[in-house]
Amino acid sequence: MARGYHAAAMDEIAERAGVSKPVLYQHFPGKLELYLALLDESVDTLVETVRHALRSNPDNKQRVTATFGAYFEYVGGEGQAYRLVFESDLGNEPAVCARLDRGQRESAAMVSQVVREDAGISDDEAHLLSVGMVGMAQVTARYWLTSRDRIPREAAEQLVARLAWRGISGWPRSEH
Repeated sequence: MARGYHAAAMDEIAERAGVSKPVLYQHFPGKLELYLALLDESVDTLVETVRHALRSNPDNKQRVTATFGAYFEYVGGEGQAYRLVFESDLGNEPAVCARLDRGQRESAAMVSQVVREDAGISDDEAHLLSVGMVGMAQVTARYWLTSRDRIPREAAEQLVARLAWRGISGWPRSEH
């Protein structure tokens, strides 16, 4: 499905997976169900990568860096699974849309919890900021793929994390 959902045929998918077409159909009734299974796995991987980054360090500046790094790691990793999540050509399909929304929602919720606890702002304000930070992480990581010959990954991660930190660090850390 590297060329997109519509260009992929079950024959080709079975061949690339090293299984027969009947075996593929034993596990997935159709191409959409296979796509949804792959999408679920990709979304879960992204959410877990973000979760791990947020738990990696109690220092907020380091957490911001780790979280942006998680997005760059996700798009720069082996294969092109990130394309299922960030470049789906089935965004209007309700089942796909629900899964994509889940990934965004879960990532933003994790970031929002940290922002709310540490910045001393309302739930709605923290959520708005977290959606913005998640969006910035996604867009910049995807852009980096087109410029990675000119900007090394670590440098790109640091640039974007520094931008985000300069913005989010303006709120005082709340007293616990």
